[in-house]
Amino acid sequence: MQAAASIQWGDAQLQLLPQRALWEANSGLLLLADLHLGKAEHFQANGIPLPGDGDLSTLNALVELAAQLQPRTVVVLGDLIHSRQGLTTALRAKISVLPELLGCPMELIGGNHDRGSWLEGMVAQPAQRYGDLWLSHEPCTPRDPALLNVAGHLHPVAALSGNGDRLRLPCFALDTSMRCLLLPSFGALTGGHPVAASLQRWVIADQQVLALP
Repeated sequence: MQAAASIQWGDAQLQLLPQRALWEANSGLLLLADLHLGKAEHFQANGIPLPGDGDLSTLNALVELAAQLQPRTVVVLGDLIHSRQGLTTALRAKISVLPELLGCPMELIGGNHDRGSWLEGMVAQPAQRYGDLWLSHEPCTPRDPALLNVAGHLHPVAALSGNGDRLRLPCFALDTSMRCLLLPSFGALTGGHPVAASLQRWVIADQQVLALP
């Protein structure tokens, strides 16, 4: 296992993984967000010739991570796909065999990009509680003060600068006032949006998760 950081929240021991995912070993829960499968096909259909190997890279990374961790459940926190336009027959087939390849059930919390799309055997679910966690696509403040919201949607990155150099790195970001932990996007073909430096941030660099001061 590559170097990770951790957060304790209630009974949940959360490991922030350099593979851009969150692992709770006690329950065997693997959380990730924003795969945006079919994004290249979406852009190709609109005349923008993006390379079409992004899905394979994303799916291989997920299968390899599951092989290492042996999760009991994988939950995608929204935006499994990018659009209905990119949801090809070939992509549907790949998604349909994912649970078998992962060796466990895969569940989907519906995201804004998933709306209006039908996936065989996978119903987009609403935000919901899982132990001491409130799982959603878009970040929110849980009504129950004992819960931590784990969300995606924002594709958080940390914008770093110094001596004239600038760097943007994917990151986990914890907003303690909102009790919300943002996950970086898991997909290979996703951009990122800088989050406020006032949040507690852990950047992913050189296969490590590093806390920023």
